[in-house]
Amino acid sequence: MVSDIDKSTIDFIESEVSKLLKNLPNLKQQKWIGRSLSTIVNMAGEELERLDWKILAASLQDMEKGFKTFYPYRHVRKITIFGSARISPDTPEYKMAVEFAHYITKQGFMVMTGAGPGIMQAGNEGAGRNKSFGLNVHLPFEQKSNPFIEGDSKLINFKYFFTRKLFFLKESDALVLFPGGFGTLDEAFESLTLTQTGKYGPAPLVLIDYPGGNYWHDWNDFIHQQLLRRGLINPEDCNFYTITDNLESAYEAIANFYKVYHSSRYVGEKFVIRLNSELSPKEVDFLNQEFRDILIAGKIEKSKILPEESDDETSHLPRLIMHFNQKKSGRLFQMLAQINQMGKNTTKTHPRHK
Repeated sequence: MVSDIDKSTIDFIESEVSKLLKNLPNLKQQKWIGRSLSTIVNMAGEELERLDWKILAASLQDMEKGFKTFYPYRHVRKITIFGSARISPDTPEYKMAVEFAHYITKQGFMVMTGAGPGIMQAGNEGAGRNKSFGLNVHLPFEQKSNPFIEGDSKLINFKYFFTRKLFFLKESDALVLFPGGFGTLDEAFESLTLTQTGKYGPAPLVLIDYPGGNYWHDWNDFIHQQLLRRGLINPEDCNFYTITDNLESAYEAIANFYKVYHSSRYVGEKFVIRLNSELSPKEVDFLNQEFRDILIAGKIEKSKILPEESDDETSHLPRLIMHFNQKKSGRLFQMLAQINQMGKNTTKTHPRHK
């Protein structure tokens, strides 16, 4: 009987695993490496189907490619451009996507697209090869890489949509959507779902159409008439997105989002908001008065870096901390808009760098 794995491969695995286990106590991310290895070992003891293992192996290979590709650019803010693969270069939507990508890269951002034709091609064309990423997915049709990203080291070919979407959202500091079909609407609704549930962002989501176009306005009518009217979403959830047919408004929506707000994370049960400039006690008092409904307990407080963040590269930034009610994501966006009207951006680092 011929084994699917030959002796040389087994020897290689044994050697590399032995080295890894020996060095594990000294590795920076030992906790998570150990947990990942433990999960694989546990699964190896289960009676899983061959297909299960194929899915696991292919998913890990997808993630390995993604992590390696993005790591050198981890400090650069990136904007994902979604939209139809079927929009041709002679349309106003395509030309606007080219112009948007070109402008935003001049401001220091990089652009990510699905690497295909249509709006994806427009994004890579406008950004240029050096400022572009392409996240392709294997499809039986419609998804050959466009010439503006084909052959580039920043082109990643994914097997699965879910791993591809993981990197779109993990790496994106803003999402921009032009009109599109099922795929674009899937990306719009998934982005909104993950924003609403706190699994993505906070980050701006901008929906762009050509001047006078009604694609997103018709979509928004459905949101209001069917979701909002029936009480299926909160009224504040409409703050997650901006609809515009004007590129200047799109640029402003993204730039203003990061004017004072920098980023956020959870440290235990505390929600930590990092700021580009410190707020005054009076401004924090105002936030507590206006947004006390988003708190589970306590109040919004100014803070320096927390002990649990000792290795955080944003250690120099001032912070706000709170016990945030995650059901109030729409109100959080309203508070961030208020914060961005308060302090002054005094950071001396590149404004588009994380």
